Amino acid sequence: MRYRLSRLTGVAAGCLFGAMQLWTDLRQLPARLRRATRYSLQGLAAAWRGQQAVRLELLASLVLVPAACLLGRSGSQRALLLGSWLLVVIVELLNSAIETAVDRISTERHELAGRAKDLAAAAVLVALWLALAVWAVVLLDRGAPTPG
Repeated sequence: MRYRLSRLTGVAAGCLFGAMQLWTDLRQLPARLRRATRYSLQGLAAAWRGQQAVRLELLASLVLVPAACLLGRSGSQRALLLGSWLLVVIVELLNSAIETAVDRISTERHELAGRAKDLAAAAVLVALWLALAVWAVVLLDRGAPTPG
């Protein structure tokens, strides 16, 4: 009996502690979101200042995002067009982060550092191929006769 009571007391205390922690986390959420947004915007600004490829892709977004909204026949097509292009931008940001981290570790040439940068660049290329394929399929579908 004593074991069961102490076990139940421990479970109740754990639930109470969990509820208190959740309440604390929820109260801190707006401040955390503000800080996370600020850090994200600082990252975008740094990418804009320091990475020509990011600048080109963000400028291309000024054309491609409205084009995706106009060219997609359905919500699904618009989502595919937008998503495939945003994936390119996301992968380019990750590529820039990897390059920056590798450069921070050492400025001397090293085979593994070069391989890491090459792999990140390859990921950008694959994302571009995917976007090109998605845009081609959607645009070719626009010209195809509709069944019926």
